[in-house]
Amino acid sequence: MGYDLAGGLTGWDMEGFHSGGDTELWKRLGAEVVTIPTDDGGTVTGTRFSVWAPNAQAVSLIGDFNYWSGDEMYRLPGTGVWSRFIEQRGTDTVYKFRIQGPDGVWREKADPMAKFCESAPSTGSIVYQSQYIWDDEEWIARREQSKAHQEPMSVYEVHLGSWRKGLSYLDLCEELVSYVKWQGYTHVEFMPVAEHPYEPSWGYQVTGYFAPTSRFGRPDDFRHLVDKLHQAGIGVILDWVPGHFPKDEWALGNFDGTHLYEHADPRQGEHMDWGTYIFNYGRNEVKSFLVSNALYWITEFHIDGLRVDAVASMLYLDYSRKEGEWVPNVYGGRENLEAIDFMRYVNKHLYERHPGVLMIAEESTSFPGVTRPVHHDGLGFGFKWNMGWMNDSLRYVESDPVHRQYNHHLMTFAMVYAYSENFILPISHDEVVHGKGSMLTKVPQDDWRKFATLRAFYAYMWAFPGKQLVFMGQEFGQRAEFSEERGLDWWTADMWGHGGLKRLFKDMNEIYVNEPALHELDSDPAGFSWINGDDAQGNTFSWIRHSSTGEMVACLVNYSADPHNTYGINLPRAGVWQEILNTDSPEYDGDGNFGNYGQVIAREGAAPWGDGPGATVCIPPLGAIWLKYDPKATAALPGDTGLA
Repeated sequence: MGYDLAGGLTGWDMEGFHSGGDTELWKRLGAEVVTIPTDDGGTVTGTRFSVWAPNAQAVSLIGDFNYWSGDEMYRLPGTGVWSRFIEQRGTDTVYKFRIQGPDGVWREKADPMAKFCESAPSTGSIVYQSQYIWDDEEWIARREQSKAHQEPMSVYEVHLGSWRKGLSYLDLCEELVSYVKWQGYTHVEFMPVAEHPYEPSWGYQVTGYFAPTSRFGRPDDFRHLVDKLHQAGIGVILDWVPGHFPKDEWALGNFDGTHLYEHADPRQGEHMDWGTYIFNYGRNEVKSFLVSNALYWITEFHIDGLRVDAVASMLYLDYSRKEGEWVPNVYGGRENLEAIDFMRYVNKHLYERHPGVLMIAEESTSFPGVTRPVHHDGLGFGFKWNMGWMNDSLRYVESDPVHRQYNHHLMTFAMVYAYSENFILPISHDEVVHGKGSMLTKVPQDDWRKFATLRAFYAYMWAFPGKQLVFMGQEFGQRAEFSEERGLDWWTADMWGHGGLKRLFKDMNEIYVNEPALHELDSDPAGFSWINGDDAQGNTFSWIRHSSTGEMVACLVNYSADPHNTYGINLPRAGVWQEILNTDSPEYDGDGNFGNYGQVIAREGAAPWGDGPGATVCIPPLGAIWLKYDPKATAALPGDTGLA
């Protein structure tokens, strides 16, 4: 019985790969379980192993099936691709490629397209064929019709290895899903799940771009986790790292003895800060590899969005480089034109293929048009992390209350550029590592002031224009800064202060989802108006959030340690404003001494400045209140004017 030892792969199959237009490369390269015809008219099933190594002199397939001795692979003419079919081998076969470079040196390499990998310190690739049957059709159908900018998005960022130490994907299906649902977040964002050998990299130094890390289970176990989150009504965002990759000798770098995925010139091909290689975005095969990887996670794992890491490092050729350490583009500029074209290509393709997905840029500069559509000369992302807001707001809350009046502008400046992009407000893992301390330890003075300030800050954040993201542990005031070596301090989560903060997050998420005024017009100037953004002396900020149908929520935050018992404000409507949140409530471990008895009544002619309705309210010390205009209660008030 004879058959094609190359497994049926032909040069025609690789044309899209070489033109940069193959968006489903995982179906051609890597290890695919296939059935091919035999010379006698029958068929044979096995695994076809294929790898791109255009400059290799020879390639052999080594694995547990041949005692790591090697089976010759065959070069497909004109493609640079080597292939070999091994019959009766399938899922769980461990393998690598042994590649002889143009220098004559043999190198053992993991498969760049591996769908499953051995756990560190082992580095073998594993054949894997998914058997998973999805049960999230309703979720996917809703996602395709979604309008993300007008919908609520509160994101819980998770490092799987340290949320609760020792849990597998299947364990997380129960514990993480139930917790996130109880807390009321609309999405989780997983720090990179793709295989990585070095745990302290948190997944940001990827060696297996197509393989969920085997630390927590098998690929179908991860699919099950995503499925369970969808069934619970929770979206899944995955951090994606197309900006760089590590130098491990068995991985992508110097793959066939030449600089295949990275630039040869270190001024273009290396990130000195991180000790990593930079992808050569101008190479068509690299573009096919990366765009296929993005689509792979969305198609094969039903991921709802990708948060693209370190976009600034991709945009600029001189990123973190001194004069003479970088190569200008063809016009003499500092912009990485190939990377810009690549990002536009990925974003455009994914939004066209899967309407409703989220493409999110972690971008720390003022590069214009990050969330502008590609056809309007933008990068085509759906959202951008607002790093300026993050830096300014943390500087403010880290200062002593008596000094905050001098930094008042830090909390209002974000409104100057709030509608230049579609923003997510992030307080991510980056803000609670490397000696920065936890959010709790950033705030000065004693625990009462620390917890009260955090409650006020998160209420400010949840009511501010933009979607929200917090890193795990912030919801209960994790005291220690993040370390991948330890889990969160769950034993403190129900103690005084911690438990109150956790309950506040739960209630804020519920109110946020149910109140269109707090999320519907995040990207529209009509959704926001200041009540008073200039009260620096009082350390107080107040504004109105509006919905498209006239609903209104007033948000007032007092960052001073003194209560404002009779604080006068202008309001856009006379009548009843229900107090729907008060961070000083005993339910949140506040004192409960400062509130408005459940409502505030705005009266015509009572505005403290100008004409129109006004009210006197109580804002707690280091506290926040949300007031919702209630037209039904207003209509029920006695008197000709609708007011008592």
